[in-house]
Amino acid sequence: MVKTIALFGATGRTGQHFLNIALEAGFSVKALVRNPAKLNVSHSQLSVLKGDVLNRRDVEETVSGTDLVVSLFGHVKGSPKWLQTDGTRHIVEAMKTCKVKRIISLSGGGLPYPEKDQPKLADKLIRSIMKLLVPHILEDAKHHHEVLAESNTIWTIVRAPRLTNAKRQGFYRVGWVGENASTKISRADLADFILNQIKDETYSYQMPFVSG
Repeated sequence: MVKTIALFGATGRTGQHFLNIALEAGFSVKALVRNPAKLNVSHSQLSVLKGDVLNRRDVEETVSGTDLVVSLFGHVKGSPKWLQTDGTRHIVEAMKTCKVKRIISLSGGGLPYPEKDQPKLADKLIRSIMKLLVPHILEDAKHHHEVLAESNTIWTIVRAPRLTNAKRQGFYRVGWVGENASTKISRADLADFILNQIKDETYSYQMPFVSG
């Protein structure tokens, strides 16, 4: 049974939603953040560690004593090219050391999953635009998937389309790119889906696409 979550990316807009509902649901959370001042949450079940996902020691300290990892960190202006890949590698190594088996990681809809996806023309166009405008982010997402796939962890990569700040509706579609999917989802609903995966291992070793 999962009691304590190691959370990476708690100060991001999706991460803040996830942190709040995880605490409301009764979980304890250890959150690694670079700037604790950005985390406007105080809770008896929350432990905040100042550090960086690119620092192996910080990551191991965060994962130690937890039952599951939720990885929601991503690129911001000025991020290193291989942020998600290198950060995920540190997390996987820490999980091995600390004997934590399961990780739920967030990525974008541009990350291909040819085993399940049925991309339509619009999906292919979006992916082509990403390759032109932000090729490093797309490549980083792909390599982060490779790190997880080659690890001994039980992993799920949650993919999402355009994110909005709309209120949580409690409804979303879970499918694949081009199949049972729309073009957007609120961060609140995305966080809700991620939280639900803690108790539901249906998508272990898969990359579901979640949309509104």
